[in-house]
Amino acid sequence: DESGFFEWAALHVARWGNGRGRLLFTYIVLLGAAVAALFANDGAALILTPIVIAMLLALGFSKQATLAFVMAAGFIADTASLPLIVSNLVNIVSADFFKLGFSEYASVMIPVDIAAIVATLVMLHLFFRKEIPPEYDLAKLQEPARAIHDLPTFRTGWIVLLLLLVGFFVLEPLGIPVSAIATVGALILFAVAKRGHAINTGKVLRGA
Repeated sequence: DESGFFEWAALHVARWGNGRGRLLFTYIVLLGAAVAALFANDGAALILTPIVIAMLLALGFSKQATLAFVMAAGFIADTASLPLIVSNLVNIVSADFFKLGFSEYASVMIPVDIAAIVATLVMLHLFFRKEIPPEYDLAKLQEPARAIHDLPTFRTGWIVLLLLLVGFFVLEPLGIPVSAIATVGALILFAVAKRGHAINTGKVLRGA
């Protein structure tokens, strides 16, 4: 988050919306679903909410429209936190209780998660149909590249994310705990961030 990763992603999503409010709404929900799946539901809500609010205010959205987008991002953070064991604390407890491995759990819950995302999208579009603006001005958005505060950490984040997913599916069946795999990824990112000095790693540790 400190590297600007999530703000960069949100700005790209806003550009993909191509100035159409309903398309932007859909993409924000899908971004929330992706973040919830990979970084847990509470993390998705806490990370995306301030970014979405700042972006929508910059676009000149009304308070009602901003609230609709923020509520949608928060709602999808819960309904889409199903596909992976790491997506939700309840998933971790349930998988541990029933002795389910990472791959076994994902094979069952990914289809369920897709169904939940589709149903949530339909419901949110219907519920907030009057609040979603028909269009917005792309010129008011800053360039996504300007959101990146630490390029080495940003780039390393992509590599670590890919390695984590591979590790979860490949190493966990070999008896290596998910927590150990995640810890290694966190330590790599922390080391890169500390070396670059662009991110206050002490602040990150205190907030962990």
